[in-house]
Amino acid sequence: MKNILLALCVILTAGTATAGMAEVPGGVSIPLEEINDGKAHYYDVEVDGKDVSFFVIKSRDNVIRAAFDACDVCYPEQKGYSQSGEFMICNNCGQRFHSTRINVVKGGCNPSPLTRKVAGDYLIIRNQDLLAGSKYF
Repeated sequence: MKNILLALCVILTAGTATAGMAEVPGGVSIPLEEINDGKAHYYDVEVDGKDVSFFVIKSRDNVIRAAFDACDVCYPEQKGYSQSGEFMICNNCGQRFHSTRINVVKGGCNPSPLTRKVAGDYLIIRNQDLLAGSKYF
């Protein structure tokens, strides 16, 4: 299984993946070594003709977390989030969210959670989960 995953991770679709993210059948793959530094890493991907933006961060409790770069309240402004230490800050309203709460708390101005899975040395996010957040973009 690990060899299959590694083989899939080298398949790129030109123009649709960002940085170390690779498109794999049914989703995207990001090497964990790229996102293990406690900093927010931002990605853009096209899924079924829709552009979707999200970020991934490893919180201090060693959990890899992912969220759309949008929320239920401020998404029409298309400003997303920026990082300040262990907090993600809404670039529209200024509310702060501790990184350990990403994927735990949802609704309001909290970063909208994005389902993800760690498989071996990679973070996998399925296209259907990305598409579910396309309404924000």
